[in-house]
Amino acid sequence: MRAGRLLSLLLLLQNRGRLTATELAAELEVSVRTVYRDVESLIAAGVPVFGEPGHGGGFALVDGYRTRLTGLTAAEAEAVFLAGLPGPAAQLGLGSVLAAAELKLEAALPAELRRQARRVRERFHLDAPGWYREADEAPYLPAVASAVWRRRAVRVRYRRWDAPEVVERRLEPYGIVLKAGRWYVVAHAGGGAPRTYRISRILELHPLDEAFTPPADFDLATYWRTHTAELQERLWQGEAEIRISPPGLARLRELAPPAVAEAAEAGEEEHPGGWRRALIPIESLTHAESQLLALGAHVEVLHPPALRARLATTARSLAALYD
Repeated sequence: MRAGRLLSLLLLLQNRGRLTATELAAELEVSVRTVYRDVESLIAAGVPVFGEPGHGGGFALVDGYRTRLTGLTAAEAEAVFLAGLPGPAAQLGLGSVLAAAELKLEAALPAELRRQARRVRERFHLDAPGWYREADEAPYLPAVASAVWRRRAVRVRYRRWDAPEVVERRLEPYGIVLKAGRWYVVAHAGGGAPRTYRISRILELHPLDEAFTPPADFDLATYWRTHTAELQERLWQGEAEIRISPPGLARLRELAPPAVAEAAEAGEEEHPGGWRRALIPIESLTHAESQLLALGAHVEVLHPPALRARLATTARSLAALYD
């Protein structure tokens, strides 16, 4: 365990340059005192690590020193090949690059690790889009990806959900996220915090020869977690009281977001028949109507009256249509 940590510390210094003891402790998930002990061990083993005190200081390797101790373990080799997503890579314009990198990596692996990596390809396939819908058509994705890599601004015409429907924006794209087959760019449009834009809704894009630098404290993964949590909180605009049968509950698990299915499952069970009475969150009356209609006679809306009336009207129209 300690040998692996010493190697990780050495590779961190080799790949990232000067790092403070606090930064190394955070990366390795150990205490600062442990970092100091590990650095002393590396120095004792002949690794040319030097430290500089004060502001802007830290630990670094002597210029020109590089280690060849970069061998992968079996688990690491499997993880690398499992992480390669050829579909998204191709959409980003990196399909051939990924294929070439995997070939080079495979050629560099010992025979046994090469066999294990091939088994990963044979036994696991990652499909990003959700069921019953195709992945986004995002023709400007490679251009957005290029702007992200090069840290260059872009000017776009963008189709929004609200009025005005089509707007022009100068964007500074910080990063790209693939979520359930849909591509999003997190970008700053001037004033306030960065926002999220769905790349398939970009109608035109013009690269600009204007460099930008994201804020030093911006972290894409942290932003996305916060953004999705806030979106989930804003999503639910009200509640509906329902009665739902066991087959309806099973169908709801397939069709509805987890929050809706979990709320229905938490409801009080009635006897006989196993029906449940529950309060479920809803986005809007229109959305709830379409969602609950899919359950047919396996659900009854008790409240609010407006939603119950909508379903009754639709049910009468369907009965008249098929009478």
